[in-house]
Amino acid sequence: MYAKTYMSVALFAAALAASILGSSAPPAIPEYSYKVVHVFPHDGKAFTEGIFYLDGFLYEATGLSGHSSIRKVRLETGEVVQRRNVPRPYFGEGIVAWKDRLIQLTYTTQIGFIYDLASFKPQGTFHYSGEGWSMTQDGKHIIMDDGTPEIRFLDPKSLKEVNRISVTATGEPVENLNELEWVKGEIYANIWHSDRIARINPADGKVVGWIDLAGLLPQSDLLPGAEGSEQVLNGIAYDSKRDRLFVTGKYWPKLFEIQLERKSHLQ
Repeated sequence: MYAKTYMSVALFAAALAASILGSSAPPAIPEYSYKVVHVFPHDGKAFTEGIFYLDGFLYEATGLSGHSSIRKVRLETGEVVQRRNVPRPYFGEGIVAWKDRLIQLTYTTQIGFIYDLASFKPQGTFHYSGEGWSMTQDGKHIIMDDGTPEIRFLDPKSLKEVNRISVTATGEPVENLNELEWVKGEIYANIWHSDRIARINPADGKVVGWIDLAGLLPQSDLLPGAEGSEQVLNGIAYDSKRDRLFVTGKYWPKLFEIQLERKSHLQ
C-alpha cells in the first residue's frame, strides 16, 4: 500500500513537472488601442524628436542639421511662444527638464546641451558615448536611449551613466527605441518607423504592454513634400496632474490626447 501511494505521488509530481515545463512559453504581452479625447494643432513643419508637458505648456525638440530647435508651445493653439535654434552642424534630439534646467541630446556628435529652463539660455554641455535619441526622467534619474535596446540611467547632476537595462519582449531584444516618457512608473517608448509604443518595466527592461496607434493620423493629414517616409509617430508627453497622455509625430499637423483601451483577447 505504501509503495503504491509513493508511486502515485511520484507519478503526480512527474506529471506536474512535465506540465510546467511544457507551458514555459512566456505569456502574451497585453495590447492596447486608443480613444481620441482631444485634437490639438501642431506645427506640421516640425521634425519632432521629443516632447514633454510642464506647467501648462508643451516643450518640443526638433531635429535635422540646420533646422533643430527647442521650443515652448501653447498646447491649445500650437503657438510657439519661445524658441532657441541649435547651431549647425548639430542635429538636435530629445529633451528633458530637470529642476531649472532643460537638457538636450544630439544625434551622432556625442554632445548634449544644457539650458536654463525659463530663458533657454545655454549653461553648458556634457558628453556621452554612442548616439543620442531621447530622454525622460523618473524623479531620481535622467533616462536616455540611443536607438538600440539599451536604456541608460544618468545621474541628474553629473549626467554620467549609473545604470542601464536591456529592453526585451518575450525574451527578444527590442530595437529602435525612440522618444521616451515616464508614465505611472513605466517607461513608454516609441518604436521608430512603427505605430507602436512599448510600455517598459524600468526594473528589468521587459515590455509589459504594447500600444497600437495605427490609423491615429488620417492619411489625408499627411503633408505632401515633407519627406513622407519620415512622417512617423514620435512624441509622447504626459500630464501627471490631470492624467492626460499626448502623442504626435514628425511633420504631423496634429497632436492627440488619447486614452488607452485594453484590446480584447479574442481579437
